[in-house]
Amino acid sequence: MKKTIIDLFEEAVEKYPLNSFLFEKKDTVFQETTYLETRDLVYQLGAGLVAFGVTKGDHAALLSEGRNLWIITELAMFYAGAANIPLSVKLEESNDLIFRIQHAEVRYLFVSGNQLPKIRAIKNQLPLLKHIVVLDELPTYEDKELSVKQLFEMGTHHLKNTDINNFLAIGQSITNDDIATITYTSGTTAEPKGVMLTHRNYTANVEQSLTLLDIPETWRTFIILPLDHCFAHVVGFYIFMTSGAGVATVQVGKTPLETLKNIPINIKEIRPHLILSVPALAKNFRKNIENGVRAQGRTIDTLFHCALKVAYLYHQRGASTKKLWHKMLYPFVKLFDKLLFSKLREAFGGNLQFFIGGGALLDIELQQFYYALGIPMFQGYGLSEATPVISSNGPDSHLLGSSGKVVKPLDLKIIDTQNKELHDGEVGEIVIRGENVMAGYWKNIESTREVLQDGWLKTGDMGYMSSEGFLYVLGRFKSLLIGNDGEKYSPEGIEEALVSNSHLIDQVFLYNNQYAYTVALIVANREALKRQVRHNAASIEGKQEAIQLILQDINKFRAGGVHAGMFPERWLPATFAILAEPFTEQNRMINSTMKVARGEVESVYKETFDFLYTPEGKIATNDRNMEAVFGSAS
Repeated sequence: MKKTIIDLFEEAVEKYPLNSFLFEKKDTVFQETTYLETRDLVYQLGAGLVAFGVTKGDHAALLSEGRNLWIITELAMFYAGAANIPLSVKLEESNDLIFRIQHAEVRYLFVSGNQLPKIRAIKNQLPLLKHIVVLDELPTYEDKELSVKQLFEMGTHHLKNTDINNFLAIGQSITNDDIATITYTSGTTAEPKGVMLTHRNYTANVEQSLTLLDIPETWRTFIILPLDHCFAHVVGFYIFMTSGAGVATVQVGKTPLETLKNIPINIKEIRPHLILSVPALAKNFRKNIENGVRAQGRTIDTLFHCALKVAYLYHQRGASTKKLWHKMLYPFVKLFDKLLFSKLREAFGGNLQFFIGGGALLDIELQQFYYALGIPMFQGYGLSEATPVISSNGPDSHLLGSSGKVVKPLDLKIIDTQNKELHDGEVGEIVIRGENVMAGYWKNIESTREVLQDGWLKTGDMGYMSSEGFLYVLGRFKSLLIGNDGEKYSPEGIEEALVSNSHLIDQVFLYNNQYAYTVALIVANREALKRQVRHNAASIEGKQEAIQLILQDINKFRAGGVHAGMFPERWLPATFAILAEPFTEQNRMINSTMKVARGEVESVYKETFDFLYTPEGKIATNDRNMEAVFGSAS
């Protein structure tokens, strides 16, 4: 059955012509664009591309912050027969952009005004690039550049002077197997790989995703995540488009920081029903909530944490895990919700039903926190090579701590190192087979053969299926901690728990490669430490006290601690190094999907890991940590 993204869009317009599809803030208010109006704009821009010389099979790239024109431009590319190469606005290094644009053989590039300087700096090194279309009006344009407004005008002229059916025939000639996008992986351990996703990969994953949740046509989503990733594509706007619902994007500021500051303001204005998130954003939201409560005074703060404990006890890990006696807590839960949680939900606009989380493992306590607030964060699992959704929790079926139920139809099995299929509860590699599995890596046959075998995609992720049909993802095989006896353990859950349960630790990275004990890199929250130490932060006593406070938070997971038994003790860090700077995308320690680039961290901090396995390094209050804990400014 033919089902391309163009087919999906046309069906949505026919079914929901007057529904508001796109929401974008211009000047002081969010303006709405209906499905019918969106299609007119897509036709104009698509026809402009055809008149401009774009032909079927050409590759165009898109480098821009989220906005209406991002979605309109991608759809227009498809109508002109082109494939989109979505580029992350977080790419700062010229080499990163040069590789992707050259490797993907990009001939036409759409870029926002904010991102244009990156392209101007490298365009002389891009001989295949014919034209650069700027999405914002500029006073002057350089060689090869033109305004998107000119392209719209060319399209309008083309449609007036050509039979529209000739234009539409190009899009209708697109087949299920034609490439829709080439999405590049982070490239932190090797050259980035271009994930080829076909039109049917996308439409199949839209259908699969909608087996796990319903999107009423009255709903709106607010997309915080970058639109270049396929998670934002499928769950951010294509499932909403299929359902006739609305899609809003963040008001773009002059700087990334200004855009970030617009998020809480925009959320209240757009009042979304669903937001996509990743753990880093979820933690940010939580810290802002807790800081706001703390600012109300000790009484409110104490009441808030008491309310959380009651809600945690009542909700457990989901409806199916409640015991009969938990229902006795219901009146208290309702009371706390009325007094506290309902007011906190107003910060998210008051309509928010739930978050969908992806990108990394979500600590269960973080999930319980949002569940208590009445806006559950349902963990999902996927990867770009699967377009990306493989499983998710949802309103009708969820179990906190799991990655939810597998989408339908999709074949999933857990295998051991000999490719033997394992039973429920047995841990192995997750492999899948379905119409959402990528076509392969662009111009990389060897890597394609490694992961695509007999129609099955080897995810490289470790996990197991429970007898209740929930998938549990335990982490990447390549990131496993390996003890000196060969035993293996995934670090992500421990790292998440340490950060979530300590306001003194902002980031943590565990390491063990066949050693007698595990060590950690820690990014400390210096301001929180300074508030908590009793001695002067610049004094030797103050620095020693701060290091001991971090150690105390780690020891809460050991025998006798409040979190004892959560993890095997041998995988908790015996010592740690306090880092001078956090893991960021700028220093390449975090990739574009907000995951720690483990290979990069291990490479950069090799000498530090070696030091932690010396007698001096095993003492937490070593000279290096004493110097780093408050930085040179202390």
